Amino acid sequence: MAYLVLVRHGQSEWNALGLWTGHRDVALTDQGRKEARKAAGHLRDITLHKAYTSQLQRAQQTLHEIKTALGHTELETEQHEALNERDYGDYTAKNKWEIKEQIGEEEFTKLRRNWDHPVPNGETLKDVHARALPYYEQRIEKDLREGKNVIVAAHGNTLRALMKHLDHVDDDNVHELEIGTGEVVVYEISDDGRVISKEIRNAGGKA
Repeated sequence: MAYLVLVRHGQSEWNALGLWTGHRDVALTDQGRKEARKAAGHLRDITLHKAYTSQLQRAQQTLHEIKTALGHTELETEQHEALNERDYGDYTAKNKWEIKEQIGEEEFTKLRRNWDHPVPNGETLKDVHARALPYYEQRIEKDLREGKNVIVAAHGNTLRALMKHLDHVDDDNVHELEIGTGEVVVYEISDDGRVISKEIRNAGGKA
C-alpha cells in the first residue's frame, strides 16, 4: 500500500484577480504561499518518497513551500508538461466573472466544468485527461505500485482529470469534481493500483 497525495497550487496572482490563467506562468500570492504551508501541516504523518509537479511556477512554488515546511527539501522531484493546467485558449487572461455575465451561467458552467465543451483554441477537460492519465499510469502509478508515497502538486483541471480516473466518475458527472486552491486529497493505493480509500484533509479556497 502507498499514499497518493494530490495538492492544488495555492492562490496565484491571477486567481486573486479572477483571470483565467491556463498556461500563463504566474506566481503565487502571499496568500497562496500560506495555503501551501497550511497544506503541509496535513501531511506530517506521511513519509513522502517522490514528488511530481508541472512546468508552471505556481505549482512548483507550492511544492517548494510544502517540502520546506516538512523539512524535506531533498525530496526527489519530477516536472512534466503533462501536469500543466488546461489551456484556456481565447479565454486566457480574461476575467471569469465578466465572461459569466456575457454568456450566462449555464454556458459559463459548461465552459469551466464540463467534460468536452469546446474552448476556442484551447483544451477541454477531455484533452487534459488524454495527456495527464498516460503520464500518471506510466510514471506515478509505477511508483505507487512499488510502495512509494507520492505527492502531486498541480492544477485544478489536471487534478480533476486524475480524480475522474481514480474515483471512477463518468463523463456526465465530471462537473461535480472540484478542488480548491491549497486543497489536499489523500488516496491510499493498493499494490495493484486500486484505490483503497480517499480523504480530503484540507478543504481549499475558491478560485
